Amino acid sequence: MSYELNDKIKNLVPYEPISGTYKIRLDANECPFNYSGELMEMVDSVIKTVDFNRYPDPVCLELRKSFSSFYGIDYKNVTVGNGSDELIFLIESAFLKKGEKLLAATPDFSMYEFYGSISENPCVKYCKDISLNIDVDDIIETVNKENVGLVIFSNPCNPTGQGISKADAEKLVKSVNALVVLDEAYMDFWGEENSLLKDVNEYDNLIVFRTASKALGSAALRLGFAVANETISKAIMAVKSPYNVNSLSQAIGTELYKNEKFLKNRLKTIVQNTKKLYNELLIIGEGNDDFTVFPTKTNFVFVKTSFGKDLWEYLKDNSIVIRYMGDYIRITAGTEEENSALISSIKSYLSER
Repeated sequence: MSYELNDKIKNLVPYEPISGTYKIRLDANECPFNYSGELMEMVDSVIKTVDFNRYPDPVCLELRKSFSSFYGIDYKNVTVGNGSDELIFLIESAFLKKGEKLLAATPDFSMYEFYGSISENPCVKYCKDISLNIDVDDIIETVNKENVGLVIFSNPCNPTGQGISKADAEKLVKSVNALVVLDEAYMDFWGEENSLLKDVNEYDNLIVFRTASKALGSAALRLGFAVANETISKAIMAVKSPYNVNSLSQAIGTELYKNEKFLKNRLKTIVQNTKKLYNELLIIGEGNDDFTVFPTKTNFVFVKTSFGKDLWEYLKDNSIVIRYMGDYIRITAGTEEENSALISSIKSYLSER
């Protein structure tokens, strides 16, 4: 007798990010700035307060309060995850019964469909239009027609950089019986006026995600947040593992969200750098029909081109890494100097080509 892996996992390949050392990394939508000297001193002092022999706080109380104060919401509406990835898997597997359908848009964050496949929930793929936008009336019709139990997509979207308005998001939530999960990992770059974060108590079928990995520049902490009404929040808290967020991440995250002035000033810099990068790529696109630059509400720019792989290889040879995605490339906004080096290299590639 011999054991065999089941069909849903036997052909899976572990995720392997690009390896090697590069001067400029613009491939993962990370914040280009590390902590300031003052924040580093905060980290040093926080480490000394951690009881390494004790389990973490299972409900992340102080972190939830700090996060909630930063965004002006009630901490009772917040659950913390080991990154948003844990929350995606947790919510899809717990809030859907086996075999119940979820709907994910395409193109979008691939893990929505992946985690659904692991929990054996079939995915209805909603295809965006040629401009990579969502037609809310169309998606509502699809959800109701297909008897979908959970709808999930990023707003603004990774990788397209596009987003639906707050009014359209509200219309979607009100028009379906399904649970709606809005992944607002990049909403900090677009603006809180476009968010449903503060409106979760008005709905019995809404969860909003936030993260410390993007605008907060803390990807290493692996902190994701699910915001929902108290009923849903209690259910998420009940099904998560007890000690899912380590004590170091909790302690550092709690102090991080108290640095509102620093974080918001740095956010302004990232938004400015993104706008400048977008405009410079747009100029390149104006002189090349095979280089379509999409508007962005995030910290990256999405480009459609047939020579994406060649450009990706060329940039790697020049120690610059972007994300190659078939017919598209995705470029994270770096520092002003990094963006300038990128644009210069793209222009060199085009002149040689």
